Amino acid sequence: MITVKDTVHDHIEIDGVAADLVDTPAVQRLRHVKQLGTVQLVYPSANHTRFEHSLGVYHLASRALDHLGIEGTRADRIEAAAMLHDVGHGPFSHNLESLTHRRTGKYHDDVDELLATGAVGDVLRDHDLDPDRIAGIVAGEGPYAGLVSGELDVDRMDYLVRDAYHTGVPYGTIDTERFVRELTFVERDEIADNGGADREGPELVLDEGNVQTAESLLLARALMNPVVYTHHVARISKAMLRRAASELLDATATTAAELRRMDDHDFLVAIRDCRATAELSRRYDERDLYKLAVWAEYDDVPDRVHEADHAAETALEREIAAEAGVARDHVILDVPLEPTMRESTARVTVNGDIRRLERQSPLVSALRTAQRNQWRLGVYAPEPATDRVGRAAAEVLGLDPDGLVTEVRGAMPTTLDEFE
Repeated sequence: MITVKDTVHDHIEIDGVAADLVDTPAVQRLRHVKQLGTVQLVYPSANHTRFEHSLGVYHLASRALDHLGIEGTRADRIEAAAMLHDVGHGPFSHNLESLTHRRTGKYHDDVDELLATGAVGDVLRDHDLDPDRIAGIVAGEGPYAGLVSGELDVDRMDYLVRDAYHTGVPYGTIDTERFVRELTFVERDEIADNGGADREGPELVLDEGNVQTAESLLLARALMNPVVYTHHVARISKAMLRRAASELLDATATTAAELRRMDDHDFLVAIRDCRATAELSRRYDERDLYKLAVWAEYDDVPDRVHEADHAAETALEREIAAEAGVARDHVILDVPLEPTMRESTARVTVNGDIRRLERQSPLVSALRTAQRNQWRLGVYAPEPATDRVGRAAAEVLGLDPDGLVTEVRGAMPTTLDEFE
């Protein structure tokens, strides 16, 4: 058994297959992939890694399995998947995933090859575990996979608490002990409403009287979103690194598959050493970031922009640059994904019926509205050109030129009245 002192969960005891997986290269690599990527440019203490998060996810999964009375091989599979759930992440976590997916067809949870080969595959087979079965659990497939990859999974329980702790933002606090204690599995024929029935096996739900426990997860995510996950400085720096990654692949022999296996340090060295990306690298290293030329609300953005794919966004960037009379690389268009709230489909037990949280909780509707109101389209440019680029972007994208930059606050506390 291995005992690790953790900032969030105090002492974590790691045993069995998980203990043997800890020192594999695939897991140790996660020590060099930051959990929050560029958020450290806003919150300097946000330097925690995917490695410590993986330990936390394992810990919560193990606690949940104890409460659920799941043991033996079934428990080993879940604990292995919890420890390995993030090994598919590339540098700067989710930030480069859209780029690598376009070129490899793989997301971070497509880990079949990573688990089947090398030290990880050897460890799993030594414990009589099928790597393909574990990879399926990581991807949310198979019985009991919802514990690791679902609407009530231990992954988000850990990262919300951990991210709040390391940023110092007091909004990600949830009662993880109550969460894991109140989780239960039910057979699907007991579920009162439809939807989400694409998984095999029993469904993970919160036991009777825990609507507020589920709501706390939604509220924590909603409060963390504007001040941490989508903070404008983090968004700008992430967009600059995505641009650098794309140019690195175009200018060098580096492949998207190789990029996907880099850690943060590997990637930063690669863009420093590449002539095509050296200026973006310098700006990131010195925090000499692009500035906001446009920061537009959801309803002010035309549907054609919301629906634009990568090729269309690239074409719009070129058009904005030409209209503004600036170099193509001095314009970055950042169109976030459509707002979603996967957690709202989590299931809770109410008066003996198993219902979706969104059906039972009036808070879900309010938080959906808040999420839409927090959405922003960004256009970024070097500071001397922001006004020209902003006006050009308004013309090209069909935006109101008087509302190009909505008020942007620094890292200020968010209060509940902002969601009214």
